[in-house]
Amino acid sequence: MSSRKGQRDAARVVREQLARERRRRRTLWVSAAAVAVLVIAGLIGWSVWSSQRSDTFTTPPGANEAGTGIVTGGGPVTVDVYEDFLCPVCKQFEQSSGATLEQLVAGNKAKVVYHPVAYLNRFSTTEYSTRSSAASGCAAAGGKFREYAKALFAKQPPEGSAGLSDDELIDTGVGVGLDRGSFGGCVSDGTYKTWTEHVTEEASRSDVTGTPTVLVNGQPLADRSPQGLTAAVAAAGR
Repeated sequence: MSSRKGQRDAARVVREQLARERRRRRTLWVSAAAVAVLVIAGLIGWSVWSSQRSDTFTTPPGANEAGTGIVTGGGPVTVDVYEDFLCPVCKQFEQSSGATLEQLVAGNKAKVVYHPVAYLNRFSTTEYSTRSSAASGCAAAGGKFREYAKALFAKQPPEGSAGLSDDELIDTGVGVGLDRGSFGGCVSDGTYKTWTEHVTEEASRSDVTGTPTVLVNGQPLADRSPQGLTAAVAAAGR
């Protein structure tokens, strides 16, 4: 009798173990399915957000077809300049080679595309890189991108500061001949902040990791001096 009872007890223990194992497997499958659903939903959400983000930027007049930079000139060689208005080395490049770029444009030797990126927001307490880049879009809308860019570099604030206020950005534009009403409204409304995001994201996707970055017909320029720039454009134009 005791033997049969022992067998029944053993069988019950086995059944309980099997039931627990089935419940455990069922829980694992449900959990895995839930995680998969969340991952898929996240990917779909990111894809929708990303597509909306890239499709909703406002491009200023004078931008290239991709909306990633402001074009000056129409020469046979394309020079891409990636710059951040808070970048000290960009200021140095403007001071040393900015006039050379303008000469190459005036001589119909090069088309220069300026990409005002916002890489250095972390070195400003007010996202100055974004605000100044967006303001340069407003200047492009007023037909004075280059004049305004040069003025911004001339007034470049130190890294780690608040940078120029929006009122100071507007005053700087008025100083180069932009209309206070239309230009000021554009800056205050942040009209081209979405464009700045687009320019910055596309630069990052193109493996532009720092500023200034200068490309001549798509090739990185190591010697950014006036002589190096002139020689590279001449070689690319042959």
